Amino acid sequence: MPDIITVKNLVLVYSDGTKAVDDISFNVKEGEFFGFLGPNGAGKSTTIKILTSLLRKTSGSVTVAGYDIDTDASAIRKIIGVQSQETTVDGDLTGRENLMLQGHFQQIESKKLKARVNELLKLVELESVADRRARNYSGGMKKRLDLATALVHDPKLLFLDEPTTGLDPQSRLAIWSYLQKLNKEKGTTIFLTTQYLEEADRLCQRLAIIDFGKIVTSGSPVELKREIGADAIKLAIDNCERDKPKAKELLKTLTDVTDVVDSGPEECLNVYAKNAGPLVADIVRAFDSVDIRLLSVTYSSPTLDDVFLQHTGRRIRVEDLVKAPSMMMGGRR
Repeated sequence: MPDIITVKNLVLVYSDGTKAVDDISFNVKEGEFFGFLGPNGAGKSTTIKILTSLLRKTSGSVTVAGYDIDTDASAIRKIIGVQSQETTVDGDLTGRENLMLQGHFQQIESKKLKARVNELLKLVELESVADRRARNYSGGMKKRLDLATALVHDPKLLFLDEPTTGLDPQSRLAIWSYLQKLNKEKGTTIFLTTQYLEEADRLCQRLAIIDFGKIVTSGSPVELKREIGADAIKLAIDNCERDKPKAKELLKTLTDVTDVVDSGPEECLNVYAKNAGPLVADIVRAFDSVDIRLLSVTYSSPTLDDVFLQHTGRRIRVEDLVKAPSMMMGGRR
């Protein structure tokens, strides 16, 4: 499939000197479900704002569907749909009126628009509340309506900036289902930013992990997890700060250990090993011999969290990020 997005050496520096996007390059194939995974402050939203012509880049090149972002921004806007982190529905209008208004903005003929609105209301399961004012919708309903407004003109390319942040698990699953259907059945190219590991793993055919404005690695979720090449053993140590250096030295002497990485204060260390199950007993005995007290030991197959940890030295703490206030246009996301 041809590329629908091509980004080369993209840089954006804010007026205060903050480098929000730091020389990144990537491409998105037509019909692909592509993701940007990273924490708040990584540069995800800033990148989307550049690709959708809401922010002017400092340097680099961007083409969307063959159009140059600097010279053909108006042509790009006609073929894309955008859902921002913050819902943009009008609370004084009904769900149906919100969709009709967006359709008029897109200059869709009235008869065709009515049919399209009915189709979208059914898609996002808002038919029963279509004529209720949007201010009375729940958070999940507003998110679904917001998604529908981005789809009114049947865009070739859909940009979604953390579309499920703050939603309950049931609403999140519902939106995942709509997006998968849209991508698979209609062939819509989707560019998703997310801080949810499960969301990226489940939805994205390919993704880039971004941190502090730089892409640290990219590939399919399966490829990225396979690169670790080992199971992950998580160790919680009673006195992590004191015993961590001694524990790391000891772990590196054990057979089959491929890497030892600092984790958060709760887990202390992540150990990567080719045969994690039998190794757990060896770790327990070795730590006991030097009076290092283990609080817990767990192991699992590699996850995207392990990929992020291995490339950045820390984890994505979603529970903190969801509570954090949204940053303004001048901040980095």
